[in-house]
Amino acid sequence: MPEAKSTLYLMGTTIKIWIKARYPKELLETVEAQLLDYEKRFSANSEGSQLAKINHASGQKAIPVEADLFELIRIGKEQSLVAGSFLNIAIGPLIKAWRIGFEDARQPSAREIQALLTKVDPRKIHLDEDQQTVFLAEKGMALDLGAIAKGYFADKILAFLKAEGAESAYIDLGGNVFTFGDAPHHKDGFWRVGIQNPFLPRGQFVSVLKIKNRSIVTSGIYERKLVLGDQIYHHIIDSRTGYPSQTDLASLTIISNTSLEGEIWTTRLFGKSAIESIRELNDIPNIEGIVITTDSQLAYTNELASYLEEDSK
Repeated sequence: MPEAKSTLYLMGTTIKIWIKARYPKELLETVEAQLLDYEKRFSANSEGSQLAKINHASGQKAIPVEADLFELIRIGKEQSLVAGSFLNIAIGPLIKAWRIGFEDARQPSAREIQALLTKVDPRKIHLDEDQQTVFLAEKGMALDLGAIAKGYFADKILAFLKAEGAESAYIDLGGNVFTFGDAPHHKDGFWRVGIQNPFLPRGQFVSVLKIKNRSIVTSGIYERKLVLGDQIYHHIIDSRTGYPSQTDLASLTIISNTSLEGEIWTTRLFGKSAIESIRELNDIPNIEGIVITTDSQLAYTNELASYLEEDSK
C-alpha cells in the first residue's frame, strides 16, 4: 500500500503523522482538517473557541457544546474528582495567571494565587447530559483541557484511520505518540520510540521502546519554564497550592492501550514521588511507566522491560 506523511505546527507543538493505506493522501488531508477543527473548538487560548465561550460565561449561564467536547469535559471532570489525583481541568485560572510557555509568563503574587485557588474546584463544573450544556458555577472559573486533549484527539484520529482501512499509522502529537500496525523499516514490525532525556537537548534519549498498537505519552518539567533570577518554575501547576508541582519527577512516561489513558495517568500522578508513581502503576492492568527523577535516576514498572530495545536496557 502507498504511504503519506505530514508535519504541521498546531496546538503549540510539532505534529507528525504517517499513514499507510490505499488512499493515504486523502486520509491525511481529512486528519489535518480534523486537527484544525479540534484546535479551533477545544483551545483555551482561542477567544472564539467553544471552550472559551464556556469560560467567558462562568457564573452566568450554561453553554451548549458539541458531543465530543462535552464527552471530554465529562471525562475530565470524573478524573479530576478521583481522590489523590493531580489532574484538574478547572485549573484554567492558575494557568492563565502564570502563562508559562508564553512570552508574557510571570509569577503571580501570593495574594493573587490565594484568590484563584477558590476558583479551581471541579465540583463546580455542572454538566447537563440531556441538554449537552456546560456551566461553570462561579464567575472567574475557567476550564483547561490541555492535560488530556491531545490523547483524546489521537484516539479519535486512530479510530478514523482504522475505520477507513488504514494498514498502519504513526501519530505524534508532541510528546504523545500512538502507533498502529507494522513499522515500515523494522523486520519485526515494532516501532522504536525514544524517551527524551529531560536534561539534554531534544532528540537525546535515555532509552528506546519497542511498541506496536500502543500509545506512549510523556509529561515532564523540561519543556516550558519561567526563569526569574536563580529561580526556575516549570509549567505543571499543582491546583492545590497554585504553584508548580513539588516532586522529584523530571519526567513520567506512560505506555497504554489508548492515548487518553496515557494523558490521564501522566497528569494524575505528576505531583507524587517517583516511588509512589511506580508503585501505583504496577497495580494497574495494561499500563506501564517510566520515571526519571530530578537527580537523574530512572525506574520503570515490572513489565516494561519487555518493551526496551536491547541496547537501551
